[in-house]
Amino acid sequence: MKKPAKKTWLLASALTLGMAVFTPLQAGATAVETTNNVTIQIEQKITGTIKYFDGGSITLKGTDGKNYYIGLHKFSDKQIEQLKLAEGQEILVEGSIVKDYSDFFTFAVYKKSLPKEVTKEELVQLEKLFSDMKKAEKEENYEEMERIYQAMDNITRPYELANWQPEPFEEFINEAGFAEKNIVIKAQDKEQLKTLYSNWIKYVKENKTDEASENIDKIFTILEPYYQELYPPLTFEEYMADMNVDLTKEELAKLKTLYEEAQKAEKDKDDELSMKKWDQFYEILRPHFKPVPFEEYMADIEFSISNADYAKLKQHYEEAVALEQKGEDEKAGEQWEAFYKILDPYYEANREILISPSKLTFNGQDFTPEPETN
Repeated sequence: MKKPAKKTWLLASALTLGMAVFTPLQAGATAVETTNNVTIQIEQKITGTIKYFDGGSITLKGTDGKNYYIGLHKFSDKQIEQLKLAEGQEILVEGSIVKDYSDFFTFAVYKKSLPKEVTKEELVQLEKLFSDMKKAEKEENYEEMERIYQAMDNITRPYELANWQPEPFEEFINEAGFAEKNIVIKAQDKEQLKTLYSNWIKYVKENKTDEASENIDKIFTILEPYYQELYPPLTFEEYMADMNVDLTKEELAKLKTLYEEAQKAEKDKDDELSMKKWDQFYEILRPHFKPVPFEEYMADIEFSISNADYAKLKQHYEEAVALEQKGEDEKAGEQWEAFYKILDPYYEANREILISPSKLTFNGQDFTPEPETN
């Protein structure tokens, strides 16, 4: 059982994690900084095994037993592709610690994504705005972030639109996979779609956001019945096929009726009725679900928990599951809250140490980020 990691990125999200607690790092650092009586080694070498690689970062299990998150934002897409990293591979990382996931996204990284036509004067403006964005992010001033983002977009968007090459209409339509399922779009619909698609491109290039949105909405309104044909709703029997539950004939009959009523409400776009029917559907199913045993739920934890805490966690878990099966969700929530109040400090103590790499070494080769350009 692994608690989901919350990783947020500047300009991509208005949420920021505060990563205020640091773990003293291993020997081998070239510089030391002291904050609140905690020694943080700034530059360091880490040897470990790759646990996970997603093309933009490496999750590393260090030989020191610690977990590391290595952000590859300074490396170009071409470089990352050439790395050919894989899980289980041993690697040496040299780099510096960063405080927050968003700290990987520096102006130098942002600058690499800018159109080459951006002028030096505009770069100066963008760097100032970027700095203001970082400040607003730390202050969690989301309205200011939105304002700054819009100012940055006003500078870059004209260049992006000038360079934009929209895909041909046929490619746009074929991406859905209609042809693979022998779904033929009616000639009249196709002509309308072509016109709307051309209008959408025109309005996007003119930076007329409202008009562009209106046309793309019309496109998907026309395509909706074709999507329904492409992805037909599951029958009740198909929906229930993977559910390992023992039900009476009466329960099955009630469930089938509720399922079909929920599907009809969804088709009629009656969200309130659909939600009501699904609630009733799962109210019948709930008592039949077999809860995951506590030991299985905890099986993926990679750190040690004291015997006393483990016993408390098991008690809260089993009480929470029992209450959920009775439909007492509020009381179950209290047990889950108590559960994570015990477990969260362990996650905190074992959180990933964030490293911005200056060099990666594996298979006898060194890889460094591309040099910054002015």
